[in-house]
Amino acid sequence: MIKSININGELLDFSTPLVMGILNVTPDSFYSGSRKQSEEEIVGRVRQILEEGGKIVDIGGQSTTPTSTLIPAKEELKRLEPTLRLVRKEFPNTILSIDTFYSEVAGPAVEKYGVNIINDISGGQIDDNMFETVARLNVPYILMHMRGTPQTMQQHTHYDNFIQDILYYFSEKISKLNLLGVNDIIIDPGFGFSKTTDQNYQLMAYLKYFNIFDVPILVGISRKSMIYKLLECTPQESLNGTSALNTFALLSGANILRVHDVKEAVECVKIVGKISK
Repeated sequence: MIKSININGELLDFSTPLVMGILNVTPDSFYSGSRKQSEEEIVGRVRQILEEGGKIVDIGGQSTTPTSTLIPAKEELKRLEPTLRLVRKEFPNTILSIDTFYSEVAGPAVEKYGVNIINDISGGQIDDNMFETVARLNVPYILMHMRGTPQTMQQHTHYDNFIQDILYYFSEKISKLNLLGVNDIIIDPGFGFSKTTDQNYQLMAYLKYFNIFDVPILVGISRKSMIYKLLECTPQESLNGTSALNTFALLSGANILRVHDVKEAVECVKIVGKISK
């Protein structure tokens, strides 16, 4: 069975995995190459994502590293609105995702700027109104696994049974969303969030188990510390490791790769697709 989600009445299927390109309008993203501030930089980045084969543009206005400072919803929206307005004007038919854990940001992003997908790293845990907001907006929702907040998540890496605990988390959250009428759900195991380096690799080794939910799986490992710490390099030097892990993720059933480097991820999809024919 081919997994799919509904985007404005049209089915987006994952018979071929899709690549989501990252657009950060933050001054403190961990990977400096992804930070875009000027209108020219923003338009150039979106054009690059699309020309290199990306199908979804994920726009974020808040850094989610352990060293980042949590900014309130109003400030995040103020930071995002000019970008959303610009991108929607310049690229009216592009599928946009908003990377936010605030319902007060998700609502205007969808209603005013036609954002198509809500990408919530907190799984509804930071904002109690998020699930109801997603149900009201009737848009696909990316449900990620994380404990605590980005600032405290690395204090929450003890699990009774690591893989089973995460599977239970998704089972419980998906049931809650389904009861609210939300059926277009994408799950993200949350690499790098509330997990040690060893746990991240264990999670990747067991990624195929997450196909049990029969919903699309998003993997976001692009240039993360699980790569550059293991390889003893910098985020700028971790593209090769990112491609290696993205390839493994695709072979394990990943349907969306969330990346900084779109061209290389699209090449991974093509190669794995050829092998899998």
